[in-house]
Amino acid sequence: MTRKKVKLAYISNDSARKATYKKRKKGLMKKVSELSTLCGIEACAIIYSPYESQPEVWPTPVGVQRVLSEFKKLPEMDQSKKMVNQESFLRQRIAKANEQLKKQCKDNREKEMTQVMFQNLTGKGLHNLNMMDLNDLGWLIEQNLKDIHKRVDTLNKASLSQGSAAASSAATMGIPEATPKSSGENLQAERSGPEANMDTMQRQQWIMDMMNPQDHVGFGGDEVMLPFGDNNHNALWSNAFFPWEK
Repeated sequence: MTRKKVKLAYISNDSARKATYKKRKKGLMKKVSELSTLCGIEACAIIYSPYESQPEVWPTPVGVQRVLSEFKKLPEMDQSKKMVNQESFLRQRIAKANEQLKKQCKDNREKEMTQVMFQNLTGKGLHNLNMMDLNDLGWLIEQNLKDIHKRVDTLNKASLSQGSAAASSAATMGIPEATPKSSGENLQAERSGPEANMDTMQRQQWIMDMMNPQDHVGFGGDEVMLPFGDNNHNALWSNAFFPWEK
């Protein structure tokens, strides 16, 4: 079961106020004793109350006087440097709470604009945004673009450094760099062995067919048809390209 948060306000009921005083006074003395024992520091506590005729001190009156004398030896600036009262303590708490609230508002605004940005990427328009929303959205997009550019530069520098390191290591080991081959060299390298011999035989047969067209041109049967010519072996294409030959 969680403890109920106590409201920091003056307790108007006398009996309740006295009971709270006794309980918290005991807790305060216990905390001062634990702090002095665990951390090995000089500490004291003096409590005045309307419920007791004499002030209650911790640890002893002699110990309190020793701590107070050490405190009075300090310069006045050092004495009041970290001294607070109820008003200054509350002011510090309020200032700290305002800083936390401002930071939380900024984080919430960034999350809101990030959601709007992703919604726009899915096709939602900007018609419902006012000028402040548009300015915040533009600022968020610029920040994301800066992060992207930084990441790209980092990756480019890393790739360049790796390439230079590989080149230097290859030069140190004396490994010659591979030169790219042309397409003709690759084709010639691929056509080796029986395939190259087959290409040579086909090329020779084609040359023989060109030299003796009347013996080999045709598609089977007794009647031979010459390309771009007639059956009398008069080549029409030669006259077209070479008109001086009759």
